[in-house]
Amino acid sequence: MRTAYGNEPTPLAKLDPRMLILWVLIYSIIPWLTHNQTILIGLTLFTAVLAYMSRVSPLLIFLLIVGVISQFTYLVFAAMFLGNSFTVLIAVIPVTMKVATVSLATMAVFTSMDPEKFSDALLKLGVPGKFSFGVSYGYRMLPILIEEYQNIIHSFRLRGKLPAKSGFLYSRYVFYYIKMCIMAFYPMMLNTAKRTRTTVEVLEVRGFSYTLENNIAKDIKLNYLKMTKYDYYFIGISTLITALIYIVGYQFPL
Repeated sequence: MRTAYGNEPTPLAKLDPRMLILWVLIYSIIPWLTHNQTILIGLTLFTAVLAYMSRVSPLLIFLLIVGVISQFTYLVFAAMFLGNSFTVLIAVIPVTMKVATVSLATMAVFTSMDPEKFSDALLKLGVPGKFSFGVSYGYRMLPILIEEYQNIIHSFRLRGKLPAKSGFLYSRYVFYYIKMCIMAFYPMMLNTAKRTRTTVEVLEVRGFSYTLENNIAKDIKLNYLKMTKYDYYFIGISTLITALIYIVGYQFPL
């Protein structure tokens, strides 16, 4: 979670977050409108280059590769088992490339976008303030929840006592750790409730609700969101590359 967003010194991080949201929405739809594998290869390579420029964490890339390979293998074996034909390999490849394109585009954008900018962009696009704040708060709270849960687990392990005997196939150890993991949820929820209450009080003291309802305060808050020449250059280059990919795809279809 800590490596999933907030890479500021990247080319995409300099762009307006509203434009990035619209761009990733478009690129999440485009791959599903064609079955031309030449076009899909081009879109996958383009989004892969953007992901590399965005300095996506190697962990996320590894998880993507594992997910794509596992999905591809599962679909192939299921289709071969049901239809007994190797032609399913060719049929599954486009779906795999579509999933990879959408995943790479999403990682490239959200790795380069800070949660606060994402929330402000949603607010600027007309999304209700409570929803945009909930998205930003979720980004911030998930790492905190994971860290809090790990701390509680470590506390249980320090104060607890392992079973004297392991039992059959370490069954007593397994039961002990399962019980500890379940019991750790209760103090985690209590600590989260305390933190949430403190956060709400701090936000209200700073006039958070008033900022969401007052148009003047909202305009001041979102005044930094502006489209620049850099954004228009990115739109033009992306459109040009996409058009070239489609032209090449129609000339040399697979």
